[in-house]
Amino acid sequence: MIVVTGTFRLPAAGLVDALPAMAAMVTASRAEPGCIAYAYAQDLFEPGLIHVVERWRDRAALAAHFETPHLAAWRAQFAALGITGRTLELMEGEAEPT
Repeated sequence: MIVVTGTFRLPAAGLVDALPAMAAMVTASRAEPGCIAYAYAQDLFEPGLIHVVERWRDRAALAAHFETPHLAAWRAQFAALGITGRTLELMEGEAEPT
């Protein structure tokens, strides 16, 4: 399993304007083959700081994600939404048995 975590920033006052684009990105990503989990969450103590958590079946699924139209559309909106400071970290791991 591939785990991607990170953050990005947007103007706190612009969160409402960014929500439709964020929801579209999350919804489309969750529908992709190989996506186990995909989420954005606003930090409780730093307005405008968004946490990213993704889990992918394998590197091939993540590579396919990078080629999707919805990811290209999301990235194309960064400047208009004021998104800055994007950091992502990729880790390989195994799910714990339940």
